[in-house]
Amino acid sequence: MRIGHGYDVHQLVENRPLFIGGVKIEYAYGLLGHSDADVALHALMDAILGALALGDIGTHFSDQDQAFKDIDSKILLEKVVQMMKNANYKIGNVDITIIAQKPKMAPYISQIKKTLASYLEIDIRQVNVKATTEENLGFTGRLEGISCHAVCLLEQVSDK
Repeated sequence: MRIGHGYDVHQLVENRPLFIGGVKIEYAYGLLGHSDADVALHALMDAILGALALGDIGTHFSDQDQAFKDIDSKILLEKVVQMMKNANYKIGNVDITIIAQKPKMAPYISQIKKTLASYLEIDIRQVNVKATTEENLGFTGRLEGISCHAVCLLEQVSDK
């Protein structure tokens, strides 16, 4: 077994859609980034890549590469899942914490879990997603951005 941790943060800005965990969230602001800036998927990909000792998403999907400009992060997640499969691993479970003062995530958690389970090719019972505020403290509390932590456990499929 291998464990990985990922963290991501993006600034909230006007005139951008908000995607978290592969789900479009209805909100007046979106996240600024080279791709769609999906903090949950970025943290999850970093967790998987970390467990595989393959660096981070910046190593594989540079923000200097125009091929990834405004890309749907679910496409990048598919590539990371393929890297995981190529290394002979599968997801044991994932645990994700979204840190946002607003918008409230509770109405979206179920759909995020379904989306993640589908893209990770695992049972929804292997996916946990939760959200918290920071009680109006820090940059997330001041509505300047959203951050996310993700942890994953990988299990080897078979010996190589």
